[in-house]
Amino acid sequence: MKKWEDISKDVLAQALNDEEENPKIIVSVLGKDRVGIIAEITAVIAKLGGNIIDINQTIFRELFSMNMVLDISRASEPFSRFKEELEKIGEELGLKVVAQREDTFIKMHRV
Repeated sequence: MKKWEDISKDVLAQALNDEEENPKIIVSVLGKDRVGIIAEITAVIAKLGGNIIDINQTIFRELFSMNMVLDISRASEPFSRFKEELEKIGEELGLKVVAQREDTFIKMHRV
């Protein structure tokens, strides 16, 4: 039987391999609308080297909602850094920002 440490190394190795095989991530943004949200979120994405391949944004009354699919295959930073930086800017802006790997998102929303 494998030790816990060996199992965790295997899981991490598989996660890193999955990220290289599917370099797309889903970013969702939700909060009170204000000027500059898209500019500030996309500035973080550009700084980290991500490429927006699909985007959908809407405003319902005063509620701002945006979903993006990013390709991070040419980014100099790993997914974990995107997640960290996007959640940080979301907190600074008073928004809820969630970044997930595309395969995780698909598995979570499978019917």
